[in-house]
Amino acid sequence: MSLKPICLINPVSPFLLDERVFMSLGILKIAAVLERSGRPVEFLDLSGIVNYEDALIDYLANTDCTIFGLTATTPQFPSVVRILNVIRDRIKGAKVILGGPHVTLVNAAYKREITKGTEGRGLKSFTQLIDLFDVVVAGDGEEAIFHALDPFAPKVIDADDSKSPLWLSNSKFDDSPFPARHLIDVDSYRYFINNERALSLIAQLGCPYNCGFCGGRDSSAFRRIRQRSSENIVEEIVHLHHEYGVKGFMMYDDELNVNPKIIEFLNLASDAQREIGVEFQMRGFIKSNLFTNEQAEALYRAGFRWILVGFESGSPKILKNINKRATRDENTRCMEIANRHGLKVKALMSVGHPGESEETIKATRDWLVEVKPDDFDVTIITTYPGSPYFDHAVPHPTEKKVWVYTYGGDNLYSVELDYAAVPDYYKGDPEGGYKSYVYTDYLSAEDLVNLRNKMEKDVRNQLNIPFNPSSPAIRYEHSMGQSGPLPDNILRTAVGSWNNRTLNPKPRAGLRGG
Repeated sequence: MSLKPICLINPVSPFLLDERVFMSLGILKIAAVLERSGRPVEFLDLSGIVNYEDALIDYLANTDCTIFGLTATTPQFPSVVRILNVIRDRIKGAKVILGGPHVTLVNAAYKREITKGTEGRGLKSFTQLIDLFDVVVAGDGEEAIFHALDPFAPKVIDADDSKSPLWLSNSKFDDSPFPARHLIDVDSYRYFINNERALSLIAQLGCPYNCGFCGGRDSSAFRRIRQRSSENIVEEIVHLHHEYGVKGFMMYDDELNVNPKIIEFLNLASDAQREIGVEFQMRGFIKSNLFTNEQAEALYRAGFRWILVGFESGSPKILKNINKRATRDENTRCMEIANRHGLKVKALMSVGHPGESEETIKATRDWLVEVKPDDFDVTIITTYPGSPYFDHAVPHPTEKKVWVYTYGGDNLYSVELDYAAVPDYYKGDPEGGYKSYVYTDYLSAEDLVNLRNKMEKDVRNQLNIPFNPSSPAIRYEHSMGQSGPLPDNILRTAVGSWNNRTLNPKPRAGLRGG
């Protein structure tokens, strides 16, 4: 008896200036493991579709699927709820599974409250999830998805536990198939590094640091590092080059240089380019206080021309309050090392931390002008579920729906949000479209927006760094209201044909696979 297909849906991200930049690799990884097991998969890629509900309605009128799997970051959650409602309205008895970062972060916040014997925002957000969806999956989904598909699956599948058999260990990570990029229209994603078309990949999972604003600090899946072998990472890079003709690669790991084998990986990447006779253009994230001249030299040799660094602030006080574990001097040294080795730097900065004031924002502005990064952005922080700013906050003693996080005597106040309804706390239009749902002892939410905007314009003028233009959203068009096959850039189908194909194609030119 043939299995019915499962539909995996990549939701929209309307809060981004351009959605068709980086494809969602997590849900494509789930598609890959399902295909390997022989399970038919239909993949609906709604990213960048401005009228995505129309596309979804037409798809649902022409599919036999009754099981749907979605992923969601916290900013995507409002759109995911709308997708859920459309499915419920049109497919009676549909089973809808939700996984991804939002579930994992909310589950971590909820578990912390249970451990502490308290009831707060974590419980409220967790209850919302289990009320809406048939099954929610926290943590690694590669093995958990098969448990979620069971007709008798529990409401919550918690794979966010290093002791769980569902945990993605280093060896499982290395043996897992590459993301099923063939299920999306790869050519419709537009990202370039030094004028070379580029694709993204993830070589390792997790970050061991404990920055106050960062989600997942109480989540094993986000906190515990899992790493693929250097050979396996290079194998994927070479595969992407041969399969899609790209020479650019964005490494989307949290911090490349928390990997103790970073030099080994970079040397293998350099060797691969020599063997196949091509020069790659690469880009990735670096932890400033771990950065060395040896790393910089190896990065450049491997094809890195850009690095991205989360400096966050130019104020020593704020760096301490963030628990960044990197000083202003170490950040300056990182810039000097990068400049010495010809690496361009995009500085990732943020405002709205405990103790943030007009003086600390000016210190950030002054530091940027002093060190002269090649590009930068400045965001207003959000208290995500799973972050210390969210998880460790307590109710305001007098203000309703306001929470207070305290560090070293400095307070951060955050307005309680319904994450199913409000997406616009995430970044925004850099030319004035930001909103703030936080404030400090010294600055109101309005002050933070105004000072952020002023700093952005001032630094860009001082350093002559233009705003990056955005690309228009895609509009799904159906013919005269007649339901029919969706365009190839929205829907692709795989029928579990892994028996006749190689999961991880071995690189050519004599390179040994991992």
